[in-house]
Amino acid sequence: MGGLRAYNKKAVDFEAVTEFGIPSIFSIFITRHYLLPALPQHFISNGNFVASKEMFLMIAFALLMLIAGITMIRSKYIESNPGDIEEARQNRSWALVGLGLVTGMITGLLGAGGGFLIIPTLVLFLKINMKTAVGTSLFIIAINSLLGFVFSLKQFEYNWMLLVTFTILSIAGLFIGIRLSRNIPGLRLKQVFGYFVVLMGLYIILKEIFLL
Repeated sequence: MGGLRAYNKKAVDFEAVTEFGIPSIFSIFITRHYLLPALPQHFISNGNFVASKEMFLMIAFALLMLIAGITMIRSKYIESNPGDIEEARQNRSWALVGLGLVTGMITGLLGAGGGFLIIPTLVLFLKINMKTAVGTSLFIIAINSLLGFVFSLKQFEYNWMLLVTFTILSIAGLFIGIRLSRNIPGLRLKQVFGYFVVLMGLYIILKEIFLL
């Protein structure tokens, strides 16, 4: 829903969708079918302390969130012209493909759409303005998450009522967020996003280590 709305508003960079999307689709498939099942169930076991696979992945996820959030908060934000975006794309296209592979792997391992990585990449690497980066990331997340879900259909049982309820509430929140973002400048939106990602990362670490 968010990706389609961004498309209607011409806030999707389809070159970035392609550069991210194809590598990440490949990476999701490999991760879900080969890497995730191969990970040990217990990473660390020391006396009463046991770090399970789920705990290890969540902490790794949180650390990535902290890095991405701090980078967004500290980086300068300048609205770029099309020439700047094209130059950045030419210079960093291979790096973007690599980040697409990493994003797909994270999506496959954690079930996370990767927006906390995609948005900083688009803003900092390709010089795309914040609102277009958000719309583009929604499109990429939709592709990645849908394919990750399809690849996992035969591996897990699902709570369909929870899935449908959460999806409906998420769509409602999405439209509320879009409405609010109309009155928020790109710089402020970038900073708010960064602080939110940092807070969520800290919460996950505290929950996994201290609130078991």
